[in-house]
Amino acid sequence: MVLARTTLWYIAFCGFAVNYMIRLNINIAIVGMVRPKRQSIEVTNFAHVGNATDTQQDNVTHSGLETTHFLTGPLKGSLNVTEVDLATNLNDLKRLDNLFEWDEIQQGHVLGAFFWLHWVSQVPGGMLARKYGTKKVFGLANLCISLMAYLIPFCAKWSFGALVAIRSLQGIVSGFSWPAMHHMTAIWIPQHERSKFVSAYLGSSFGAALTYPLCGFIMDKLSWEWVFHITATIGVVWYAFWCWLVYDTPAQHPTISAKEREYILMSNGGMTHQRKMLPPVPWREILTSTAVNMNVIGQFGGIWGLFTLMTQAPTYLKVIHGINIKMNGIYSGLPHLCRWGFSYGFAIFCDKLLRSGRFSKTLVRKIATTFSTIIQGLLVWGLAYSGHNTPLAIFFLVTATMVNGAVSSGPLASLVDLSPNFAGVLQGISGMISVFPGFISPVAVAYLTLGSQTVEQWQKVFVLSTAIMVISGVIYDVFATSELQPWNDGSKSTDDKAEKMKIVQPIVKSQIVRILPINEKPTDHDKEEDF
Repeated sequence: MVLARTTLWYIAFCGFAVNYMIRLNINIAIVGMVRPKRQSIEVTNFAHVGNATDTQQDNVTHSGLETTHFLTGPLKGSLNVTEVDLATNLNDLKRLDNLFEWDEIQQGHVLGAFFWLHWVSQVPGGMLARKYGTKKVFGLANLCISLMAYLIPFCAKWSFGALVAIRSLQGIVSGFSWPAMHHMTAIWIPQHERSKFVSAYLGSSFGAALTYPLCGFIMDKLSWEWVFHITATIGVVWYAFWCWLVYDTPAQHPTISAKEREYILMSNGGMTHQRKMLPPVPWREILTSTAVNMNVIGQFGGIWGLFTLMTQAPTYLKVIHGINIKMNGIYSGLPHLCRWGFSYGFAIFCDKLLRSGRFSKTLVRKIATTFSTIIQGLLVWGLAYSGHNTPLAIFFLVTATMVNGAVSSGPLASLVDLSPNFAGVLQGISGMISVFPGFISPVAVAYLTLGSQTVEQWQKVFVLSTAIMVISGVIYDVFATSELQPWNDGSKSTDDKAEKMKIVQPIVKSQIVRILPINEKPTDHDKEEDF
C-alpha cells in the first residue's frame, strides 16, 4: 500500500511543476513573440525561361521584413518562383505579422511583471492556509493562474499594457501557493523526512525543464499562442487530481492507514496545532528573529542567481551563442532537470546526516545553503568569463542551476525547523522579500544590455549575480541557526512562557507520583532507592 505522504509528495511535486510552467512559459515564448529588427530572405530557386542575361533586383518590404528577390532573365515573364518557395515566404511573412516590436526594456517588463506584486500575497498565503487549509489555497492558486494563461495571447494582441497587467495578476495569485505548502509540510511530514519532502518543491525545476523544450517544440510546430493554451490545460488537469487525492491533515484522510497516521502524529510530537486551536502569530518575535532573517538572506541570494539564469537563459543563448529556438528550449530546460535531480539526491543525503545524530540541524542546513549560494555564485562567475565558448557556457549554466537545488535542504527546510506552527507565515515573509530579484533582475539585465547585446555586457550581469550570491551565503553560514524557536507555541517570549506554563517533572516513588516545579530540586527523601 502506498503511503499517504508519498502520494502527497508526488501530487505536490506536480503542483509546483505546474506553478513554474505557468510562470515561465513566456520566458521561452517571448523569443518567438518579438519581431526581428531586420531580416532578409533571399529567394534563389527560380525556373529560368528566357535567354536574356540581365539581372534585376526587386526589393519588397512587408510588415517590417525586407525581402530581396534576385530575378534573373528578361524583365517580363522570363522567371517564375516555384510554388514551394512562394508558400514558404508567404508563411514567413504571415508569421511576422503576428509578432511584436518590443525593445529590451519592454521585454524586461514582460518578463518581470509576474514578480512586481508577487510579494504582496506571500504572507497572506501562509495565513490563509492556517485558516482554510493548504488544499484550498494551493489548489485554487494554481487553477487561477492556469485559467489566466488562456488569456495571455488575447491580452498581448490587445495591448502591451494588458499583457503586463495579466502577468502581474498571475504573479499575485501565484504568491499564495508556496507559503501555503509550508503549512501542510509541518502537519504531514516528520522532522527527519522534511529535507526529502521539501524536494517536492523542486518540482518547480522539473516544470522549468519540461516547459522550455516543450514550448520550443510547440512554437516550432504551431505558434507562440499555443504555448499558453497547452500549459494552461495541463494546469487544469492537475487541479482535478489535487482535489481527488489531497487532504489537509492525516486525520481527514479517508484511506490512510492507522499505523501511518499514528507515526506522523508521534513523530511530530504534537508540535503543530489543529486548525481550531491555532495560537496567535507572535509577529514581533518573528520579525525581529535573527534566525528568520538569516533564512531570508539565504533564500534571497540563491533566488537572485536562479531567477537571473532562469529568466535570461533563452535570450542569452540566442543573442550570444546563436542557438535556434528548438535547441534553445532544450538547453534552457536541461539545467532545471539537473536541479531537481540534485535536490532530491542531496535531500536524501541531508536526512541521512540528521538521522545519524552526529550532525545538528543547523550544520546540515548551512552545508546545503553553501551549495545553493556560494558554490552557485562561483559557477556563475565561470559563466561570466566563458565568452563565446558555447560548450563551456552551457556547462556552467547547467551546473550553476543544478547546485541551487540544495535550497530545499537549506533555508526552505530550515523555516519549518524554526517553527512548525508558523512555517507558512515564515515562508510568506521570506518569499515576500526574496521575490524581489524576480523583477529587479530583469530590469537590471535590460539596462545593462540595452542596445549592446555583447559578451562584455552579459559578463557584468553574471558578475553582479555572483557577488550577491556569495555575500548572502557567507552571512548565512556565520549567523544562521535552525533550532526550534521559543515562540513556536505562540507565547510572546521565553519569560512569558515560563510564567504561563509551569513545566513539571515527575518523581516516582512506589507508584506515587509527586509533581515538582522544574526549578525545585528533589529532596533526599525523593531520591530513596525505591525511586
